[in-house]
Amino acid sequence: MNLITSLLGRLDYPTIFFLMLLESTVVPVPSELVVSPAAYHAAGGNLDIVLVILFSTLGADAGATINYLAGYYLGRPIIYKFANSKWGRMCLLNQQKVEKSEAYFNNHGMVATITGRLIPGIRHLISIPAGLSKMNYWLFLLYTTLGAGVWNCILAALGWYLHSFVPEDKLEETIGVYGHYITYTILALVAIAILYYAAAHYLKKKKC
Repeated sequence: MNLITSLLGRLDYPTIFFLMLLESTVVPVPSELVVSPAAYHAAGGNLDIVLVILFSTLGADAGATINYLAGYYLGRPIIYKFANSKWGRMCLLNQQKVEKSEAYFNNHGMVATITGRLIPGIRHLISIPAGLSKMNYWLFLLYTTLGAGVWNCILAALGWYLHSFVPEDKLEETIGVYGHYITYTILALVAIAILYYAAAHYLKKKKC
């Protein structure tokens, strides 16, 4: 964790990619403490905002691919065994969290790889049930890129916005405050989208 703390203190494009790769596996790296500070520095002219979003999304894709391949080739028993192991606990992981991500994927289908990227507690694990279900990889990658891209754009917009009035030594604290509002808003929007999709599907089925 000291290494991660050190990397968070000196964000550049390879570091952004690496940290977001870790965030999309099972390592507890908060994406809001990667993308938003990077965008904050981009607003100050030290980085390019487009490249911040690009490298963060590519990193998320790479990490998600690792989880996908683990689910695809290792299978549920080994995934659960790791989740319940000492190493799994060090990554703040347990079988219940994996099962929760599986339930979300099973309930919402392949589109869960998009919406799941926006939901805390699901975001970094949703790739595992995609692999377990043998979802087509290229479709998985497309959906993951869309979901991760949207999330990273939101975080980047937050960091860019905060640059105009928040001193750097208050940045992490302020991101935490705004992050809660963003999370609640996204959860509400995802819930509305799911209800709309379910209602449209029900009405279509009823007509048939």
